[in-house]
Amino acid sequence: MRMPELDQGIVARRAALVDALHRLVPDGVVADDDALVAYDTDALTAYRQKPLAAVLPASADEVSAVLRFCAANKVKVVPRGAGTSLSGGALPVGDGVLLGLSRMNKVLEIDLENRCAVVQPGVTNLGITRAVERDGFYYAPDPSSQVACTIGGNVAENSGGIHCLKYGLTTNNLLGVELALLDGNRIRFGGKALDPGGLDLLGVITGSEGLLGVVTEVTVRLRPKPPCAKALLIAFPSIEQAGACVADVIAAGIVPAAMEIMDRFAIEAVESYCAPGYPRDAAAILIAELDGMEIEVDALAKRVDDIARANGALDCETGATDADRDRIWLGRKAAFAAAGRIAPDMLCMDGTIPRRALPKVLARIGEMAAEFGLPVANVFHAGDGNLHPLIMYDVMKEGDLGKAEAFGAAILKLCVEVGGVLTGEHGVGVEKRDLMPLMFDPVDLAVQGSLKCAFDPDALLNPGKVFPALQACVEGGAMHVHHGRMPFPNLPRL
Repeated sequence: MRMPELDQGIVARRAALVDALHRLVPDGVVADDDALVAYDTDALTAYRQKPLAAVLPASADEVSAVLRFCAANKVKVVPRGAGTSLSGGALPVGDGVLLGLSRMNKVLEIDLENRCAVVQPGVTNLGITRAVERDGFYYAPDPSSQVACTIGGNVAENSGGIHCLKYGLTTNNLLGVELALLDGNRIRFGGKALDPGGLDLLGVITGSEGLLGVVTEVTVRLRPKPPCAKALLIAFPSIEQAGACVADVIAAGIVPAAMEIMDRFAIEAVESYCAPGYPRDAAAILIAELDGMEIEVDALAKRVDDIARANGALDCETGATDADRDRIWLGRKAAFAAAGRIAPDMLCMDGTIPRRALPKVLARIGEMAAEFGLPVANVFHAGDGNLHPLIMYDVMKEGDLGKAEAFGAAILKLCVEVGGVLTGEHGVGVEKRDLMPLMFDPVDLAVQGSLKCAFDPDALLNPGKVFPALQACVEGGAMHVHHGRMPFPNLPRL
């Protein structure tokens, strides 16, 4: 199907586009201006843009049909899961369509024998665990937005969460995907096998932020619930001491399931919001969870307690029952919502640094808050150095957004300077796009751009994300993926 050539301008073109989409997805097109407000941003709410239309397919075949039509008519496409991206990864473009996958929300297969589940991309992260928890299994990655974020979006951003220290990010818990290419063809990468042979194209797709194709099916790894788990709530007189404790725990060869730090600002916010019982006299708290066999957990908990006290801990509370653990984690999981009550707007950063740099970087962030005149709450995955400073601002105050953006950029530059990276789990999106040259030289970016061109030669998929500038594919002489195949030149024999 091709859209008719139009001379009447954007209004007529949009009408023809909407009409064509209605024929492809009869009950899933949103084109009313008021209704499109629901799709004009993701969780990076500082930036907004209505798409020409939003199309909500209910099946993989409808996804393929929409992509095939858009490719034929050179219409830009922005894939979207639940819109929880904190980097602007699902920000629409004004001259394209938004492809929402939330209606594709079925659990297709639960295979406990092979410890995996096959689901559609619109299934929520927590929905996977709820589907298997009665059988004693769960899905390990647990972003703070797990009740809402979808597994398709998790694949696109390589999401992590509180328990990523021990159990890894999405990439470590992903077995396979079905990907719809821009020409409408669908191709499978991986499957139920733990280690498929050949090129690691599944690794290429994971974290690709919707630039290469649209995920239409996901196979995830399931894990048995550990027989014992304990959470330690440790109070410190300074955030630097909390950071030093984390580094010492890992240096001792202990790998907790999770290690999270919150500073005084965050403690006060969550206590006012949901009262989990955090010590208000602490400058920082460290939540460490240990799991495994009971005798092992008890021994490790004692060692962590000793290390914490050697770093000046004020107190250490152990939550051994499910109720105690839930209470200890309550405030951490509610931190973003609690911070949202303090200021009307917030930027959540996502730099990752070596653990040894935690004290230095945390101290510098505190100094930056005074320099930029904006409050910041530090809430982060301390075990793997994944920082999430929450910068508070008011977009209605002149200059506040600019200061917040500059503050965020300064934090990310600092992360790279100490040997870290721009993102740990939120992706690049539009937020970090122009900072990519801090990490990658022109050759690096050109190679990444060539891969993008191989899958999307006309740059129609999620345009404007990740790359500060994308060279035209024809200029780069890039190879293209056709019908699920990528041609490779004849390689010399070794």
